[in-house]
Amino acid sequence: MSFVRLGGLAHHVAVDGEGPVCVLSAGLGLGWFDWDPVVPLLAPHRTVVRFDRPGHGLTQGTTAPPTLAGEADRIAALLDALRLPGPATVVGHSIAGFHAEGFARLHPHRTAGLVLVDSSVEEHPRPGLLDWTVPAGTALTALGLPAALGPALRRLAVRPDPAPPAEVRRVYRSSRVWRGALRENARYGSVAAELDALRRTHPLPPAAPVTVLAAPDGSARWEHRQRALARRLGARYEAAVPSGHLVMRDAPDMVARVVLETGRTGQEAA
Repeated sequence: MSFVRLGGLAHHVAVDGEGPVCVLSAGLGLGWFDWDPVVPLLAPHRTVVRFDRPGHGLTQGTTAPPTLAGEADRIAALLDALRLPGPATVVGHSIAGFHAEGFARLHPHRTAGLVLVDSSVEEHPRPGLLDWTVPAGTALTALGLPAALGPALRRLAVRPDPAPPAEVRRVYRSSRVWRGALRENARYGSVAAELDALRRTHPLPPAAPVTVLAAPDGSARWEHRQRALARRLGARYEAAVPSGHLVMRDAPDMVARVVLETGRTGQEAA
C-alpha cells in the first residue's frame, strides 16, 4: 500500500502479486478494500493494481469535475508511475465501467482486455448542467454528518460488509469521501455522454477481448440492458447468479475467473 502523485494529487494505490497486469477500479463511493475478496484469487497469476480515484478511499480530494478522458488518462498515468507500461486488463465496476472502456478506446495499445463488472449503462445519456456538489459537500461538513454517520451509512448500503471495520471508519468518517462521491454522481450524465461520443470515433482495440459480467439479481430489465451492452461492444456476456451489485463481494471466484480468462485471451492475441 503506497501513494503516487498524479496531476498534483496523492493517489492511494495497492499492488499485489506478479505476472501480467490487471487494474481494478471500484464503483461510486467505494474503495480499494472492496476488491479484497478477489485479490487472493488473482495475485498468484497477475500483478493486481487497485487505486482510489480523487476523493475516494484514501486518495486526496479535488474540486475539479471528473471527465471520461481524465479518468482514462489517470489509469495510464498510474501505470506509468508504477513502471508497468505493458498491456493491462482493465476491470471497471459500476460507474468505473465507463472509465475502463474509455481507457480501452483512448489507449488501445495498452489494453490487453476489458472486463465490465455490473457496469453502469446509459443508452441516452444527458450531460449534467449544474454542479451542486460544492454547496452540498459544504453543508454536509458543516452539519458534521460524515464523521457522525459516515460508517453507519456505509454499513446500511453494503450488507453484509466484509471490509475491515477500521478502514471503513478511517475512510467514511471523512467529508472528503462524501464530497468525492457527490462530485462523481453529479457528473455521471456528462461522463456517460462523453463515452457515447467516444464510441463513434474510437473503436475498441480488435485484439483485446471484452467481457460484460452482470448481476441481474432477478431484474429482467437490467439483464436486457447488460446483454444489449455486450452486443454493442462485441463482448462475451456472463451473469453472476446469485449476486448483488457488488459482484466482487458476492461472487469473487467468478470475477477472478473472468478476469483471468479475458486477460489470458488478450495476452495470447498480442
